[in-house]
Amino acid sequence: MSKPLAHAKIVLRHSNERGYAEHGGWLKTFHTFSFAGYYNHKFMNHGSLRVLNEDRVSARNGFATHPHKDAEIFSYILNGELTHRDSTIKKGTEGAQGKQFYRMKRGDVQFTTGGTGISHSEQNESNKEVHFLQIWALPWKHGLKPAYHTMTFSEEAKRKAFVPILSPLAAGPEATPAEEEAAVPKIPETIPIHADFIMGAGIIEPATTFKWNVGAGDIVESKKKRNVYIHLPMTKKGKSKVRLNGSDDTILEEGDGAFVSMVNAGDSLSVESIGEVEAEVIVLDSN
Repeated sequence: MSKPLAHAKIVLRHSNERGYAEHGGWLKTFHTFSFAGYYNHKFMNHGSLRVLNEDRVSARNGFATHPHKDAEIFSYILNGELTHRDSTIKKGTEGAQGKQFYRMKRGDVQFTTGGTGISHSEQNESNKEVHFLQIWALPWKHGLKPAYHTMTFSEEAKRKAFVPILSPLAAGPEATPAEEEAAVPKIPETIPIHADFIMGAGIIEPATTFKWNVGAGDIVESKKKRNVYIHLPMTKKGKSKVRLNGSDDTILEEGDGAFVSMVNAGDSLSVESIGEVEAEVIVLDSN
């Protein structure tokens, strides 16, 4: 068993302390950070992580067309289906099932660069509830060209180790239009984000420990005092649970999260599954 990170500061964010709202009978949403009608000055962001909402949208309902600007926005589908339609000429470009939509399912991640302004809708067009995470990050500069990316991430791979999902655009903040169009991420087979930010996900069997390599080693710009947020979604009816950094003081139950600070690129943070069933864990690692 590896030695815990003695310098890591870990502060829990319990599920029942999050903001919560129900809208019109179709949306149930928990807010980790201040969002919409929920405001708490203590929870505005963690590094460049600005929004983490755990949403459930009922059948045949969803978010009508609405605008975004100067934010990096992504949806991680936990269960069910969510259909994305957008305002660009090439609608639902990557992997679209039709010219005007992309229907996301479990394992899919849909990513939006709001940039100078873009509009989209997210609708549950199925007959079952959809459960997903909506996450926003603050970009490293404003006025970017709006863009979309969609990718599917292997369930099998997530059961072996944390799988990187987002990583910084390789060309960085001063990327040329051609480099923006090429959209090459620093970590291959991930979605490029305009931030010093990495997202990962893993599905950890009971009595198994995964390690998160903070900052993915050398690929990040900010290597000291990184801000990591770890979230355990509510997917197993309360039967999953994890222990962070080998400490009984940092146990997460479903819906809980943890602010991890004072860690550096290259540090190894342990996440041990100690519940009755497997735990799906999301890691958001930023400057």
